[in-house]
Amino acid sequence: MSSSDIFIGEIIGTAVLILLGGGVVAAVVLKRSKAQNAGWVAITFGWGFAVMTAVYMTGTLSGAHLNPAVTVGIAIKDGDWSNTPVYFAGQMVGAMLGAALVWLAYYGQFQAHLRDPEIADKPADAGPGPVLGVFSTGPEIRNVWQNLTTEAIGTLVLVLAVLTQGLNESGKGLGPLGGLIVAFVVVSIGLSLGGPTGYAINPARDLGPRIVHALLPLPNKGGSDWSYAWIPIAGPLIGAAAAAGIYNIAFA
Repeated sequence: MSSSDIFIGEIIGTAVLILLGGGVVAAVVLKRSKAQNAGWVAITFGWGFAVMTAVYMTGTLSGAHLNPAVTVGIAIKDGDWSNTPVYFAGQMVGAMLGAALVWLAYYGQFQAHLRDPEIADKPADAGPGPVLGVFSTGPEIRNVWQNLTTEAIGTLVLVLAVLTQGLNESGKGLGPLGGLIVAFVVVSIGLSLGGPTGYAINPARDLGPRIVHALLPLPNKGGSDWSYAWIPIAGPLIGAAAAAGIYNIAFA
């Protein structure tokens, strides 16, 4: 795979991942959405199908990492970091693009939700914004070590599944069956481990949309919770490194 293929593939794949994943969250939480209050199961399966769609769309182009934690895990496993910056760049651009597309697709719903008197009358410094969860994750209970550990554990499961079940070794990406397996692993992580933090398990998935939230002209949107933003970056990278270490010790 050339650097240009990797960059373009990761932009497209990560944009689709965030568009469909963030889209299901918007559908469930925003007022005047036909899917409002569909619940956590809808969100977890929506994210799983988002992974599956993005992987099958771009797997032959870039290997469909779509996640800096997956890229780090594969780099540690193989001892090859040469394409890591290109993957990271494509993933961040794609994540921001996907988040902007969610805003466009749900523009009217964002306006209706944020202009609701119950939200519009809240103080601007009342904490994380009322629609921040459409873009990025946040904890139900703020405890740095628990939140960091939860993200690390969830990502460990994801990356170990990719390394043991998902990789097509010739292309160093997800193979045809691997894409389906990883999609269901993401659903499982969401159902089992998503409750404490919203299971970012992907630094680009959280940071890119959080930046977009900060930049978008949304009325009464509140803060972007930057004090928490490092946890969905550090936790997944720690989990990815642990998964690669386990793989190299137990499976290689």
